[in-house]
Amino acid sequence: MVSALLGSSLLVLAGLGCSPADRTGRTEPTAAPVPSASAPSGPTPVRAACEAPLPESWRSALAAGEFHAPSGQRAVLTEVGPRARWTVVQLSDGRSRRAAVVEDAEAPRTLLTFTDPVEHQLLAADVSADGRWTAFAVLEGRTLDSPWSLYVQDAEGGMRRLARSTLPGPLPQPVVRDGSVFWAQGTGRGRATIFTSPVRPPGSGDAAPAPRALHSGVIEAPFAAGGLLAWREASADGRSTKLSALSFATLRPAGLPGPLAALRNLRSPASDGTTWAWVEEGGNAGNAGDGAGAGDAGEGREGADPRLVVWRQGQPAPVARLSGAPAAEGLDQLRISGELITWRTPEAAYALDLRSSAYTRITPQYGYAQARAGALAVAYQGDRAKGPDARSVIQVVRADRLPRLPKPRDCG
Repeated sequence: MVSALLGSSLLVLAGLGCSPADRTGRTEPTAAPVPSASAPSGPTPVRAACEAPLPESWRSALAAGEFHAPSGQRAVLTEVGPRARWTVVQLSDGRSRRAAVVEDAEAPRTLLTFTDPVEHQLLAADVSADGRWTAFAVLEGRTLDSPWSLYVQDAEGGMRRLARSTLPGPLPQPVVRDGSVFWAQGTGRGRATIFTSPVRPPGSGDAAPAPRALHSGVIEAPFAAGGLLAWREASADGRSTKLSALSFATLRPAGLPGPLAALRNLRSPASDGTTWAWVEEGGNAGNAGDGAGAGDAGEGREGADPRLVVWRQGQPAPVARLSGAPAAEGLDQLRISGELITWRTPEAAYALDLRSSAYTRITPQYGYAQARAGALAVAYQGDRAKGPDARSVIQVVRADRLPRLPKPRDCG
């Protein structure tokens, strides 16, 4: 279970950061828990979404938001920001490679030029709500067990390295919130710790404080979910996994909303704070109340069909929205923004519109999509060429400018 948990974290980052074209003790909860509905006691209800062709309205909107890399440079999408106001990319020209942020369609602003343009790769990034602070992680090698460094840059000048790791563990997916950066890194023996550090030292000229440890365990990289920082974690005996969370406001353990605290053995969880989604293996009800032991409900059950499960605040129980379709085969890397959920499979990337309960294949082949904070970003290769000569397509659009996906007539 330990290796499976950390391995899935590496795979997520491999897809999003490395090759997107195709990239100390536990504490008891002390914060008041979020009011919770009763956990479901039976199999997850199924209200399947229907597949629809990518409408011309979406094609046009995405085409209008295409990012054009500087002449002679190849771009790789890393992260998209609130309402598509900023996008973090990796830019290469054969001689150099750099991390850059694009704000409001302006020219890319360099965050860091890598010392090794072949080995170093941009992994992940996040930007503060005002666009001033950018936290980003650089993998210092071609393999996912290479050392990595985490930086924070001030758009008004100055940058510092927050952390560097040479130990196995979840690759960093930094979260910038309320003047601080949050991330996880391995600490040895299969364990990892969630850290936080302020984006700016307390006073001018003061030395930066040491990162503060918040939680340790066998964990994946945490993600922002509204007012919570959430993550997937292995149980003490290593036989199951669950969701855990802390509050950004208090930095203390926090209860999860609705039935989420009872979930077991989910994977690829994602949330925007209101909507939660995850992957559940077929035959596993995904909660602690189904009568199955942790060992019976282990991940990756051979022959099981994965299902995309969604829960929204106000619903009595999670609902399976996708199962038994090509779009569900190997689905992973879920992302959420309001009414949109995106994911990737080994063949393509997809988007589900909860307004119409329709989903569509959003890339022609391979590639990936990110729904986040009111934005939708899509990246794929625009031709059949591979390697440095391949033309990469990056499209970023505000999600509220996309019309509702049409529901097929034959959809129940």
